[in-house]
Amino acid sequence: MTALMGSPSLNEATAPDTGIIARATALIPLIEQHAEAGSEQRRVVPEVMRALEEAELLKIMVPRRLGGLGANLRTAMETIAEIGHGDGSTAWAAALLNVCTWFATTFSDQAQEEVFGADPNAHACGIFSPPLKSERVDGGYLVSGRWAYASGSFAATWGTLGIKLDVPEGQNPMALALIPASAWRIEPTWFVAGMKGSGSDTIVVEDHFVPDHRIQSFQDMVEGRYATSHKPDEQNSNMAFIPVAALILVAAQLGLARHAMDVTLAKLPPKNVAYTFYTNARNSTIHQVDVAEAATRFDQAELLMQRATADVDGAAAARVLLDRLTRGRVRMDTGIIGELVKDGIDRLMSANGASSFADANVLSRVWRDSEIAGRHALVMPQVGKEAYGRLLLGADEPLNIDV
Repeated sequence: MTALMGSPSLNEATAPDTGIIARATALIPLIEQHAEAGSEQRRVVPEVMRALEEAELLKIMVPRRLGGLGANLRTAMETIAEIGHGDGSTAWAAALLNVCTWFATTFSDQAQEEVFGADPNAHACGIFSPPLKSERVDGGYLVSGRWAYASGSFAATWGTLGIKLDVPEGQNPMALALIPASAWRIEPTWFVAGMKGSGSDTIVVEDHFVPDHRIQSFQDMVEGRYATSHKPDEQNSNMAFIPVAALILVAAQLGLARHAMDVTLAKLPPKNVAYTFYTNARNSTIHQVDVAEAATRFDQAELLMQRATADVDGAAAARVLLDRLTRGRVRMDTGIIGELVKDGIDRLMSANGASSFADANVLSRVWRDSEIAGRHALVMPQVGKEAYGRLLLGADEPLNIDV
C-alpha cells in the first residue's frame, strides 16, 4: 500500500505517537489513586477528568483543525490502554468519549462547526441502538427515546445517538444523529459489578428536532462515505467505521492486563504457598506456568491489536476503504483480544489465590472490570468469528452484522 503524494509514509501513518502515550503514562498514579472513589461515585472523579482534559487525552483522534491531537488509531489504543493501567472505568469512559467524538468529526462540515466551532473541547458519547420515536418532519427528524449504557455521558457535550430513518423497505434505516447534551437528561441506571465508574447511565430525550445535516446513514458510515469534506486531506477521516468502533472497546482491557501483571509480579513471588512444601510462589511450578501462560496471552492480545491498527491506519493513510475481509478479521480479532485478556487475568487470579478477590485487593476490581468489558456486544467473540468465517468461506447468505 503506497502513501499519497505529500502524505506521511506508511510507517509514519501507522506508528504510535509516544509523546501522547507518555502523557497517559504520567497520569497512572493519579488515576489509580482515585479509582475506588470513581467506582463509589459511579463516574470518573473531577480531578481525573480535569487531568485528562489538560493533557488533551479526550480528543486524541480529533483533527488538529478542530483543536484535537490528530493522532492515529494505534496511538489512541496505546493511550487508552495506559489509562486502563491505572483504572478500567476511567479508560472505558475515555475510550467512548474519544471514539464518539471522532464520529462527530466525520459529519457534515456544518455539523462539525456547530459541535466544535464554539467549543474546541467538545466531547461526544454515543449509542448505536435506535430510539422509541424517530419521526420524519420538515428538514429533519423529531426524536424521542432512551439510550442505555451511554458511557461517559456525564462529561459529554454531544451524543452520537442511533435513530431510524424513513427509507424504502429493504434499505438499512439505521443512522447516527448528533444531539446536544442540552436536549437530554441522564437517568441513573448503571448499577453493576464492574466498570462501575464509567458513568454508563441512560440518556433520555423527548421530542428533540435533529436537522438533516446532523444525521449520517449508518450504512454510509460503514462503507466510508462520511459527510465531511476533509477526506482528501485527513487520514482519520478515512478510517473504517466498525473496526474503529469495535477495536477501541478492548483498549481498556489491554490496560487491565498490564495492571494485573504488574501487581502479580510485585506481590506474588515471595508469597507463601499454603499446604505445600514450596518455600514461596516463585519456586512453585504451578505458579510459574500460570504466570507464563497469562503473559503469553497478553502478548498475543497486544500483537493482534498492533496488526489491526496497522491495517486500519494504513488503509486510512492511503485514502482507501479497508477491504471487507480484513474488516471481518479485525472484528473477530477484537473479540479474541478480549478473550485472551480475560483468560490471562483469570489465570493470574488463580495464581494469586482467594485473597485476590477481596474487596480491598485491586486485582478484584481489575477482574470485575475485565469481565464486564469483555461482554460488550461489539466485543463478543462468537459473533466476530462467525462473520470472519462466512467471509473466508464465501457463504451464500449475506452477513447479518456490519463489519
